[in-house]
Order: sequence, then C-alpha cells, then structure tokens
Amino acid sequence: MTPSGVRAAARIVARGDGRGGTALPVLEGEGPLAPRRTRASGAEARVVLVGAMGGPLGGDRFTVEAQVGEEARLDVRSAAATIALPGQSKGEARYDVRLSVADGGELRWLPEPLISAGGSDLSVTTRVELAAGARLVLREEQVLGRAGEEPGRLGSRLTVRIAGRTVLDQELACGPGAPGGWDGPAVLAGHRAMGQLLVARPEFGEGPPVARMLGDSAALTPLAGPAVLVTALAVDGLMLRRLLDRALALLG
Repeated sequence: MTPSGVRAAARIVARGDGRGGTALPVLEGEGPLAPRRTRASGAEARVVLVGAMGGPLGGDRFTVEAQVGEEARLDVRSAAATIALPGQSKGEARYDVRLSVADGGELRWLPEPLISAGGSDLSVTTRVELAAGARLVLREEQVLGRAGEEPGRLGSRLTVRIAGRTVLDQELACGPGAPGGWDGPAVLAGHRAMGQLLVARPEFGEGPPVARMLGDSAALTPLAGPAVLVTALAVDGLMLRRLLDRALALLG
C-alpha cells in the first residue's frame, strides 16, 4: 500500500495440458486480488477471483490479466460483486483488465457486477486481444449506486481486437462530473443498471446473428468481425442479469 492507495495485480495463464484438459501454470494475486482454482468439468479450468479486502477505494490501482493458450478453456468468475467506495485519498481509482486468447482457446469471463457507491470515483478499462480462431464470452455489469443511493463517478472503456483488428472501442462516463446527458433519454434514460455481453466465435464470420432488439431495453448488434455485442439497461442488477442470461441462451 502507498499513501495514495493500494497497488495490486492478479495474473492467470491457462494452457492446454496435452491430454485434452487445461493447466494453470500461473495463478497468482496480491493484496485484495486472490484468484482461486475451483472444481470444473471436462476440459475446462475454472477460477474464482476472491476479494480479500474492500474496494477499490480512492487512489487504488488494480490490474487483472488472463491469458488463454491454444486448446485451453478457462472460465473466470468472481465470488461477489465489486463495490467502488470512497477512500481517504480523493484520487481516482483504476481497475484494468487485460484478456488474451490464442487460436483454439476459449475464455468465459463472467464476473459479478461492479457497483458504483456514492462518493466513489472509478475508471475501468478492459482490453481484449483475440486470435482469429479464439472463442470468448465476456459479461460486464455495472450498477449505479446501492439501494436508495446516488452513484459515484464511473468511467468505463471496452476495447476488443480480433486478429489485430479493432472491432469494438466504446467508452461511457456516468455520475457526478461526467459529461452532461449521461442520465438522459439518449443514454441511460433513468436506468441504474447497464451491461453488455460480448460473444466471439469463429463461425460468426460466415453467419453472424441478425441485429435485433431483445425487449424494450436490450439490443443485439453484430460487429465487424466474428463477434456480436448485446447491450442492456435495467432498473436494477437482478433484472439486468436476467436480460443478459436470456441473450446468452439465445446465442446458444
């Protein structure tokens, strides 16, 4: 820990074990980031990120990295929601996620929601690098404020590259100090939970799903690569999860 906050990193590396399964030659974390291998089935390895401390708090810097090699299958989840909180330091907290998947590898990145508590200030960046033959399911869920609470400031950016080509680069800022209009009808329209589901599969290159609405507040959009993006808004985290689960079931 430093006077300006906690610095912590976690790293996960998954490799095919040569016997049809997945090995984890690197599984390490520090401070509040504790990755733990849990029971899985078949060729998949499953890891749960356990929060050993509260936060991120103001001034904290967290980094999580996952690398999936050829023919490896990795499922990563978190034990509980991540709650961004105000801290003694008034500085911005940062949470950086770096994901990469090689040809023939598969990653399911399904953490619990991120909750932006009142008074917090958090910037989240997720960068994904996929080979042309990689497979990915990525879910992001963000809830603005706890029950009856105004949110903190939350900035979020998601960048996805497939075979060296950028197919998605989007950014959103919400809460106090964010550009005007973030809560207006063109953005969140009063909703307090927002999420997205990114699914990349090589077969989408030949026959991607058709763009369509999934109810009143969710939409499926094919990207300019073998991937689709589902974006959704909801009144709370529970309804958001239901929307994204239905979208994933629809994609098969």
